[in-house]
This record gives sequence, structure tokens and C-alpha cells, in this order.
Amino acid sequence: MSEKVQPTGNGPEEEDGPVPCKQAKVDESDKLSTLNFDSPTALFESLISPIKVETFFKEFWEQKPLLIQRDNPSLATYYQSLFRFSDLKRLCLQGLYYGKDVNVCRCINGKKKVLNKNGKVHFLQLRKDFDQKRATIQFHQPQRFKNEFWRIQEKLESYFGSLVGSNVYMTPAGSQGLPPHYDDVEVFILQLEGEKHWRLYSPTVPLAREYSVEPEARIGTPTHDFILKPGDLLYFPRGTIHQAETPSGLTHSTHVTISTYQNNSWGDFLLDSISALVFDIAKGDVALRTGIPRKMLMQVETPVAAKRKVSGFLRTLADQLEDRKGLLPSDMKKDFVMCRLPPYFLENGTDLLEPAEKFPTLDSTIRLQFRDHAVLTAGPDESQSDEAPQMMAYIYHSLKNLRQAHMMGKDEETQLYGLRFPLSHMDALKQIWSGSAVPIKDLKLHTDEEKSNLAISLWTECLIQVF
Repeated sequence: MSEKVQPTGNGPEEEDGPVPCKQAKVDESDKLSTLNFDSPTALFESLISPIKVETFFKEFWEQKPLLIQRDNPSLATYYQSLFRFSDLKRLCLQGLYYGKDVNVCRCINGKKKVLNKNGKVHFLQLRKDFDQKRATIQFHQPQRFKNEFWRIQEKLESYFGSLVGSNVYMTPAGSQGLPPHYDDVEVFILQLEGEKHWRLYSPTVPLAREYSVEPEARIGTPTHDFILKPGDLLYFPRGTIHQAETPSGLTHSTHVTISTYQNNSWGDFLLDSISALVFDIAKGDVALRTGIPRKMLMQVETPVAAKRKVSGFLRTLADQLEDRKGLLPSDMKKDFVMCRLPPYFLENGTDLLEPAEKFPTLDSTIRLQFRDHAVLTAGPDESQSDEAPQMMAYIYHSLKNLRQAHMMGKDEETQLYGLRFPLSHMDALKQIWSGSAVPIKDLKLHTDEEKSNLAISLWTECLIQVF
């Protein structure tokens, strides 16, 4: 069953009963926000309030839906400010395109009918399709245009360590945009405008790895049936079958779907890291370097003897892995850093990051900043192609990522930013990565020149504060 939370007053919390829904103070200077942006953890805590984080991950995450109905006017006002139907008119003037930025669709007889035009989106046409064809308007990745979504999703990406996307759905009264389906992401629904009637069904594929439409005849009866109103939040795990419609006789509905943990399972991690692990261990294990039997690749089925051989190799890898300090860097890690949102820095009165005015000298003290947006790892020197690569220390960061390219697929605008150092610099980098202030003179390097050059490199990339 889902957890339905209703406000019960401002009294003390009862250990075994529902948690009271506390009224959050509204700061008009902070765009009505009732969320706590002090840290990624604080943001997530305020997002699912009054449910406790420990309760959420113990009872709901990847397990079952959670419904939070708050009846909180302050929160409803804030949710409504995130995205309104009227925002589309201004956004269309910035240049939106069908397919890339906007989809227009409607569920008819259990099937999705796409009503997109070609090329550039014009608001008057959207309004016409919305009013006359009762079509749902799906606006892709609003964090590219709306600052508050950038602010929320950047914190959530730091909290989950996984990409966080979003889509806004605007559906007229008496209409449904999508047929029953399930997704391959963990989903958080925030109801922004109007009301939406939701029905959830038991998964046919728990924790699904792909999107799929499910026919009505297969899904059975709903396990959950409810109405979302502004300020309400709904969570459900990937694989949860769902459908939603705007009730007749009411105004239109607007909600945002915030999603995460796509291709972020143990299976994905193993697929990503095992190849590098095998390559590394094979350097010292001649058995892994011996050839496979002649013509084995030409056979219809893998011979039993070969399967046993592979099983033995896997046991050897498992035994050796226990004694290793860590897996080699994975493409998952690089992809996350390369594709995620840059830090939200508009609150500092600027729309770009530049190195601090104070230049680091040997007498300076430095401290790492934007730690949530940078990873420190080791890997082979990719620039050495004609000889055995040496291990290097790598720093990858997302400080220069383009917000406009977020969740839009890899293209020429997406690249990996970072720095490369000799592996002998790893201990000094770990000093900085501890988060404490470190005098440059105390860095664990052999010469003052190395210490200064390391600090200057990090300063140039906006990765350190200088005192």
C-alpha cells in the first residue's frame, strides 16, 4: 500500500502514528520556496516531508508507491510557481521545437496518438490543440529554461549521485495524455496546477529496465486510486504501471515528473566495470591471457567445458576483488559527471563561474569547493597509445557543463571537463578532497613548485577557495 499523509496539526510526533505535516515558513525574497536548499540532503528531506528519509528508503524506495497529500496552502503556492500553462507563451518565443522540446499527444482507445507539427512550436497552435483536440502538452526538461527546476534538480543529482530529469505535463479537463505504461526510472510527481486522477497497478516487471505500454486487459484492477492536488507529491518505483487523467468539469492539470536512477543498477555497474577489471587482472594472470579453443566462436552453443572455465575465471576475479582497494574508474562515473547539471550559482548574482579574485601562492591556504560536482579517481594514461599506459590521477567535474544540454543526449555541446596529474599527486589531492582547509606548503608533494602548480591548476578550474 502507499503511504497517505494528511496534516494532523502541530503537536508532537507520535512514533507509531502518522507524522504531522508542519507548515513551512514562506520567504517572499526566496521566490516563495518552502524547500530547504542548504544541502542536497536538506533538499530531499524537505521534498518528501513529513516522511522521514530513513522511513522512505526502508519502506518505499524501489518497493512501493508513496502518496503525500498535504493540504498546505504555502506549498501549493510554491508548486504552482514552478510552472504554469501561461509560461509556455514566453518559452515559445525563445524557440522551442516539436519532438525535441515539446510533444503534443492524447490517449485514444488505450493508444497514444502524437499530434506534433513539424519544426518550430507556436503558442497559438499549442493552445488550439489543447482546447480543441483535448491534447496533452509534454514539455521536456524544463530545468533548461526554468531556474527553480535547475536549482531543485542540481541538488537532487548531488543527493542521488545519478542524473535527474524532468517533464511537465499539461492536460485539459476530461482528457488523458498517455496510455497505461511503466517506466525505467524512479518517479516523483509534483502536482502544480489543477487536479489529476491517478491509478497505479502492480508491476508486471518489477524494477523494469525499459519503458513499455501495457494493455488494459493485462494490468488488472488498480492497487491505488486517488486525486492529486497542488502541493501533493507522489513517488513510485520503476516498473509501476500507471495512468492519469484530468477529471471532467475542472480546470486543466499541470504536474511535473522528476525522475532518476535510469540504468543505475548493480547490473549496469557490473557491465560497466567488469571489462576494466578483467583487463587489469589479466596483466598478472597468464591463465586469462591464454587463447580460447579453436573454432569456439563458430559453434552454435558454448561447450560445457568452456562454461566451466568461465565459471572458474569468475571465481578467481571475485577472490582477487576482495583484496583490491577499488574498481577501476567506470564509464558510468564519467557519463554522470559529463551529463549532469552544473552547480546552481544564480543566487550569487552571476550566470557563470570564474576563478576567485585571490590567486593562490605558496603561503595560501586552500579548501575544496563544489565537492558534489567533482570526482577524484585513478586510471591509465589515455594519451599513451604506443606503449603500456601508466596510471594517472584524474579529476572530472561538471562546473562548465551546459545547463541547456542537460538530458538532451550526447552531442557536440557535451564534453568531459577535468584535470590530469601524475599518480604521485594522489596523496596531495586526497588531502584537498578531505574537505578541510590545507596550507599549500603542507601538501604531500616533493617540491614547492609542484605544490604551487597543483593549487593553480585547481584554482583555474574554480575547484578551490583561497584564504
